[in-house]
Amino acid sequence: MRTPTPATRKAVLAVAGSAALALSALATAAPAGAQATPHVYSKGGTSWVRACDTLAKGDTMACNALKVVSNKGGTVPNATPSGLGPADLLSAYNLPANGGAGQTIAIVDAYDDPNAEADMNAYRAAYGLPSCTTASGCFKKLDQNGGTKYPRANSSWAGEISLDLDMVSAVAPNAHIILVEASTASQTNLGTGLNTAVAKGAKFVSNSYGGGETSSDSSYDSTYFNHPGVVITVSAGDSAYGAQYPAASKYVTAVGGTALKRDSSARGWNESVWYTNSTEGTGSGCSAYDAKPTWQKDTACAKRTISDVSAVADPATGVAVYQTYGGSGWAVYGGTSASSPIIASVYALAGTPSAGSYPASFPYAHTGSLNDVTTGSNGTCSPAALCTAEVGYDGPTGLGTPNGLAAFTG
Repeated sequence: MRTPTPATRKAVLAVAGSAALALSALATAAPAGAQATPHVYSKGGTSWVRACDTLAKGDTMACNALKVVSNKGGTVPNATPSGLGPADLLSAYNLPANGGAGQTIAIVDAYDDPNAEADMNAYRAAYGLPSCTTASGCFKKLDQNGGTKYPRANSSWAGEISLDLDMVSAVAPNAHIILVEASTASQTNLGTGLNTAVAKGAKFVSNSYGGGETSSDSSYDSTYFNHPGVVITVSAGDSAYGAQYPAASKYVTAVGGTALKRDSSARGWNESVWYTNSTEGTGSGCSAYDAKPTWQKDTACAKRTISDVSAVADPATGVAVYQTYGGSGWAVYGGTSASSPIIASVYALAGTPSAGSYPASFPYAHTGSLNDVTTGSNGTCSPAALCTAEVGYDGPTGLGTPNGLAAFTG
């Protein structure tokens, strides 16, 4: 069985303490394997909890979504949007509005969110985005085998699903969306869901989950992640420095996380490595098992280095999400579960990858078309580039964040 990384295990075990505040913002329907008192993380007057703090029996992967439960102004409101919205993301990353037409983006998650479609369209309506429904053919919800025998509902993963759907809606509002719900959060079930997403026509697939590396990863690579001509993005993880799988797969675009804030620069925004403490921040690292892809040229790791690119993930600079199953309306989320669907959607705006291509290689051919993140770290390591932002490539933020679409074209 795949187990979480040491940093993940440390975070999951640290669940004692004062979490009454978090309980008021969590699910009214208890998820599988739910913590009675999830650990509350805090930074700069903002507090949040891990949406998937405990793995259910048989699960080997945890989602990388973090739900804000209070901020400087007190409790997070549920009646109006708070956090970064679509216009903020388009501005920060120099992206065109109303994009995604003709593309199909899939998200692969575990368990069922019975309110997924309604919540996504509530988010869209609030921001003036076009609706995306089953009736119109824009939205499909499938089980991991491509049918409609949905798994049991889980209010923790429902937050992950809402986050994913809302980020795709924000960045590529005219794309079609496929939500694939795996029976459990095992790599085999999630991988089966990924294969289903590709078989159903998705050319862009976001995976916002991760766990510890194992010697079985090379077989998972070939079975689930080797899809030439398809963008597969994976969250780098939320447990600070340390490699996770499937972000370590040589076939995927591993997506790290940043703190994104407005400033007075010409860009209007600045970014640094997202880091909360030694158990939480964007993942990065040197794979113990996966070979280095040919397009990755850094010298920090002889094998696969995580990450490739990055986007906003810090809950303290989090994104607006609408969630009613396990929530009561508007919430703010962070984690690399936000950055993965953002990057998948940026790829969709850039166009369909050519047949036989490996889209993870695209940014390496256009390094000047990214926002280079040069400040912050997610821990202590050697060599330093694996955990500390530098000019050019580094582990926590990869080559940088989107600055238009050029870096994501083949």
